[in-house]
Amino acid sequence: MTGRKNIVAGIVAFLIALAILFPLLYCLSASFMTEKEIYATRVLPSGLGLANYQKALQQAPLFKFILNSLIVSVSCVVLQLFTGSLAGYAFGCLEFKGKNALFKIFLATMMIPGNAIIISNYLTIIDFSLIDTHWAMILPYMTSAFCVFNMRQAYKSLPVELHEAAVIDGASSFQYLMNVGAPLTLPSLGAVGIQTFLSVWNQYLWPMLVTSKTSLRTVQIGIGMLNNSDAMAYGVIMAGTVVVMIPLVIVFIIGQKTLITGLTAGAVKG
Repeated sequence: MTGRKNIVAGIVAFLIALAILFPLLYCLSASFMTEKEIYATRVLPSGLGLANYQKALQQAPLFKFILNSLIVSVSCVVLQLFTGSLAGYAFGCLEFKGKNALFKIFLATMMIPGNAIIISNYLTIIDFSLIDTHWAMILPYMTSAFCVFNMRQAYKSLPVELHEAAVIDGASSFQYLMNVGAPLTLPSLGAVGIQTFLSVWNQYLWPMLVTSKTSLRTVQIGIGMLNNSDAMAYGVIMAGTVVVMIPLVIVFIIGQKTLITGLTAGAVKG
């Protein structure tokens, strides 16, 4: 009976996974199709020609867009992990007046929709004369309450004796953070880093708002350029989508275990 239940559960899981992956698989398949094949609602292409990929690269500098997205995403990841680790260590290990109230204020910012502050952020970027720079896309995402919360939970899950021993040995807070805290919270750092990378990579509105030069555009805007071309070809759009998805798929495949482990690591101790 248990064997049958496992088989049924496996079949159900496979069907659910197939339903989730079907749009991605069809996107890959359609990227090799001609327009006739797409409009004929075929599932598989008749061949594996690269004409759509060639047209996509001709219509938009996708590799330049990928490079811009990598610069912005990696920069945001590094800065968020740095600021999040500092704040997480402070909230998780140190004792100071108003700590709980300040942490609740941090958490409250998670309830503010990003679109609600986009105008104020835009005006700030204008005041700093950062329009049409990579910093315009990086600066608003140097830190996040989500990162601070996860790192605080990670540091609170560490034994208190570790911090006390480090203090007795004369280690400064920064030395404890770098030599003890960071190595022990690597799962949480990896999870937050992957989540931040995926989030920043998929941004569309903010990069479009603060950049006007094609040389600074990111991948999501690049796909929009293919979509807004004079003769819209779905096969070309699918090919461009596949190209810009490759870094995301690689990051997710490499880091999916770290993502799951890190997000649940601090759930035991609050």
